[in-house]
Amino acid sequence: MSSDKKTDVEPSETVSKETGLDVGKETKPAPQKGAASLPEAKFEKSLADKIVSKFGSKATIAFVRPNRIRVNTKKEDILDIASYIRDELKFDHAESVAGVDYPRTKEIEVVYHLGSYTEPQLAKQILSLATRLPREDVPNPGNDRTRMSSLRDIFYSVEFHERECFEMLGVYFEGHPDNRRLLLPEDWADIPPLRKDFKIKGR
Repeated sequence: MSSDKKTDVEPSETVSKETGLDVGKETKPAPQKGAASLPEAKFEKSLADKIVSKFGSKATIAFVRPNRIRVNTKKEDILDIASYIRDELKFDHAESVAGVDYPRTKEIEVVYHLGSYTEPQLAKQILSLATRLPREDVPNPGNDRTRMSSLRDIFYSVEFHERECFEMLGVYFEGHPDNRRLLLPEDWADIPPLRKDFKIKGR
């Protein structure tokens, strides 16, 4: 019985009558349509390699992708690494500062997204510099262990971003010149509202 059904196996000279598969050589799957490989991130890898060469195990490269690099470090080392990224790699500003709450592991992650206005090669690049801090079950922002050094003296543009991270997640930035609330009222008495255990009263 003949069939017009196509298989995903490339044709070969010798085919088994029982299985319909080539028994004379190894079968190979036909290439899938639409499977495009990502371009190599050689330039990004060169930047990541410079950071690792300078700081060794103090800097962990989480990923390298086209126009994207992520570097993880401890809070004790973030100032040195941020200064190097500014002075040697020429990333000159922070585009944003994000925070992530991890209640299960009792950590708060702070991520700086760094870019450059002045270097044409870096125009599309975003370098994420991240660290994790202890998370208190009963937060007391400014008076507990959820704190780290401010990057304001390295990247001036973090001034308002760090203030927002302070009030929304309870991260206190040591050395920041103005750790006041930015969006919430000064008499806010609840836990930071972007923590996962925050609940809107009455719901």
